[in-house]
Amino acid sequence: MQVHRSLGSRKAGILLRVWVMLAGIICSVAAIADDRPYLCELGLQAGCGYYVGDATMHIFNHPREAYGAHFRYKFTNRWALQVKGLTQRIAGYEYDDRMQKQDAMWSTQIINLDAMAEFNFFRFGGKTYDTRIKPLTPYIFLGVGVAVYGNGMNIGGWDWSDYGGKVPPGIFFPMGFGFDIPMGFGLKWKFAERFGLNLAWQHNIYMADNLDGRKNLNNTHNLNGSNILNFDVTSQLTLGIVFEFAQEKKVCRTCMY
Repeated sequence: MQVHRSLGSRKAGILLRVWVMLAGIICSVAAIADDRPYLCELGLQAGCGYYVGDATMHIFNHPREAYGAHFRYKFTNRWALQVKGLTQRIAGYEYDDRMQKQDAMWSTQIINLDAMAEFNFFRFGGKTYDTRIKPLTPYIFLGVGVAVYGNGMNIGGWDWSDYGGKVPPGIFFPMGFGFDIPMGFGLKWKFAERFGLNLAWQHNIYMADNLDGRKNLNNTHNLNGSNILNFDVTSQLTLGIVFEFAQEKKVCRTCMY
């Protein structure tokens, strides 16, 4: 009982520190004046996603479809806040002595809603007389989010002792809900006045270890439960198109009216 309470306290502490850091970033940049032709942006993205956890420790293992949409508000041409909704299907398979030679193959759906602070390495924007403004920039992001997962199915029967014995293929996983920490990096390219492309590699670290839908698929790689590496992770590599709107109104402070 004390171990579970300690682990829960550490997870809550991680989320609290992320929230405080994001709040500090947003408050510090909100008052910075900057040249932003358009303040807001809507985008659609699609690509592939995969899972890293107890059922597999390899990246791009059993990739599945991922797609979503986002809203972005630009505080400056370096800092922005992005709210993204994304769904992806993940799958896992492993045959391992540490899992008592159980054949584990499954697939499930995840829906994420994330809020992320972004930082552009270059001052990002369209055509301008200011040579410091670039139409292409790499960027990084970090945030917090929530996820709903489950509603998937076991596509390869194994001994599900947690659920009363052998489960036939096609049974649905129990639904789950939890918090996650999204982070990653990408590349932005503005190819027209209002349009651009975003390439992003995003990783979601979940404050949970049951995306595979099975309780005793836990710590199969001999990771301590207090280690962040024992949390389940999903990743998405996506390409998206964006549309900018809400043109910034310039105020002339020296003009006579």
